[in-house]
This record gives sequence, C-alpha cells and structure tokens, in this order.
Amino acid sequence: MRLNDLRPAEGSHQRKTRRGRGLGSGLGKTAGRGHKGQKARAGGRIRPGFEGGQMPLQRRLPKRGFKNPFRVEYEVVNLGDLNQFAPDTVVTVDLLKEHRLVRRNNVPVKILGDGDLDRALTVQANAFSKSAKDKIEAASGRAEVV
Repeated sequence: MRLNDLRPAEGSHQRKTRRGRGLGSGLGKTAGRGHKGQKARAGGRIRPGFEGGQMPLQRRLPKRGFKNPFRVEYEVVNLGDLNQFAPDTVVTVDLLKEHRLVRRNNVPVKILGDGDLDRALTVQANAFSKSAKDKIEAASGRAEVV
C-alpha cells in the first residue's frame, strides 16, 4: 500500500450540500430561507441583544456600583506559610512563585499576619500588613518593601 492508494471508507465522505443550485437539489430557489422577511434578505440579521423592539435586557436592568480603575489587587501570602523556608533565608517574590505560594505574574505581593513565624527570615515583598511586619520583627527577621 502507498500513500496515493489511500481512500476514505465507502460512504464515510459526503459532499457538502450546495444551496440555491436548482430545484433538483432540494435546496433550490429560496435556498432554505423561506419567502420574504428579514431573514430571507442578504445581510438581514438581528443584532445580538435585540428583542424585537421590546426594551432589551441590558437596558432594563439598573446600573449599580462603581469599579475603581486605580485599585491595586495584591496576591496575598499568609505569614504561617513562610515557615517552610529554612532560617536566615531571603524570601523574595521569585522564591514564593517557585514554591507556588504566589500564582499570578506581574501582580504585587502582600504578606498578611495570619499564622505564626518561628524562624528569622528576611522577607521582601511589595506590601506588609502591620501585624505581619510586627511578627516578622518579633521573630528577629526583617520585612523589606521592594
């Protein structure tokens, strides 16, 4: 057998129906569009969200709230999760990513004070909560804002 001998199985490959190609094809004349009306016309379509002149849903619903475009969203790490690092380690954002404590890229990291720290670490992050900073310094470590 050669590549040029390959053929699809009998009956598995069927030609695409060509609409509007004569009465004998079964889809001639109006080509399955019916008679007249918006959907029978070329370019006749109903835009998404149109409800036949009824006030559309996106205009019936009230607008609510405010989204601050300047809000800074932090990727948060709890202080208790830092106990997995050896004492006297410099914990950077890259090291946190490596240990999968931080998932997203290009997002500032904030250390929160949930849990206890039982070792001295130098922690470098974009922000610290007050309790986290106090607990790191109580464990004779350093909290450095990057």
